[in-house]
Amino acid sequence: MLGVGTAVAAETGKNTSALPGSATAQAAEKSAEQAAAVKKAAKKAPSWVAPVKKYKLTAGYAQTGSRWASTHSGQDFAVPLGTPVGAVRGGTVVKAGPNGGGDGPAYGNAIVIKHGNGTYSQYAHLSRIDVKDGQTVKTGQTIARSGNTGNSSGPHLHLEIRTSPNFGTAINPLAFLRSQGVTV
Repeated sequence: MLGVGTAVAAETGKNTSALPGSATAQAAEKSAEQAAAVKKAAKKAPSWVAPVKKYKLTAGYAQTGSRWASTHSGQDFAVPLGTPVGAVRGGTVVKAGPNGGGDGPAYGNAIVIKHGNGTYSQYAHLSRIDVKDGQTVKTGQTIARSGNTGNSSGPHLHLEIRTSPNFGTAINPLAFLRSQGVTV
């Protein structure tokens, strides 16, 4: 049995399955609308976010004091113990664990995430780690809970933005996040 579009095509030699109002044309239009909506949502999705929602900025990048061997290598966000910590950007976990994830005991429980743009983010003094080495994480995904481990005077999150996964390559995290459109 021939469908209407097939019968018309047979008579006229033209494919009418994409004629306005046909099921194929409606499906194609719906598919195009869905693709446009996905692209629009992707443009709206932030590529960088703050690591915690409610916080007080405390010890800043390059600050000097008796707590650091030279200068402070990150930004501290004072938050209650157990506050959810989110990934500032999606990427792959390259370090996660006690002893600074391998960067030394001063960091306590820590995580380092590699991002696609050649940067790394480090999260330290955590009470709980919810990710493992090699795991892929999304922007804003909860990766840990804030804590008071390592060289810490109270519950907070220590955040670093690095140019390599290793200690000693940190850059100013607030300046960097602000340059990415994050309000901190």
